[in-house]
Amino acid sequence: MSLKNINVKVLAQIKIIVFLLALIPLTQLAIGAYFDGLGANPIEKITRTTGYWALTFLLITLTVTPLRRFTGWQWLMRLRRMLGLFAFFYASLHFLTYVVLDQFFDWESITHDIIKRPYITVGFPAFVLLIPLAITSNNRLIKLLGGKKWLSLHRLVYIIAIAGVVHYWWLVKKDITNPLTFAVLLALLLSIRLGYWLRSLSRQWGVS
Repeated sequence: MSLKNINVKVLAQIKIIVFLLALIPLTQLAIGAYFDGLGANPIEKITRTTGYWALTFLLITLTVTPLRRFTGWQWLMRLRRMLGLFAFFYASLHFLTYVVLDQFFDWESITHDIIKRPYITVGFPAFVLLIPLAITSNNRLIKLLGGKKWLSLHRLVYIIAIAGVVHYWWLVKKDITNPLTFAVLLALLLSIRLGYWLRSLSRQWGVS
């Protein structure tokens, strides 16, 4: 059996493996919290870790389509929804850590941060935009919205990814290695997407 043609049973096993792997960062945080191993500032550790993995899963999700086109592995598309929901899951933990553990529901302070701190100014709307994408990641709502409207809505993921990288870059004060890596990977993914769009446009206009 080739990777281009896997059966339902194998796909189900792959999904379970991906699901369990995606929970490893959360498991590590839970173990660290239980054994008091999150360092001198556990809230910052949780915030940074959940934010890192939210952005990681977001970029992994964006990688699925070009990887599927390059390899011909159509089954990869069956993983995209779960990967995208894990991006939202870790983004939600990132947001809730800030709101609950860091700010203790001090909405006045939170509002002040959104206005005054650029990395929060760009990060907060990125999270808000993720919410409708997560809500509409089910077959019933895809049918309700219609394919074209659903695709248009979910193209917001590119804006969200850009905002996420900017949020991370502005947050880091010294070593920008990680945000720079994310920025390069996102630029590559956006370039690939632009190439697909230009080829599609040329075919529509009859340009060889």
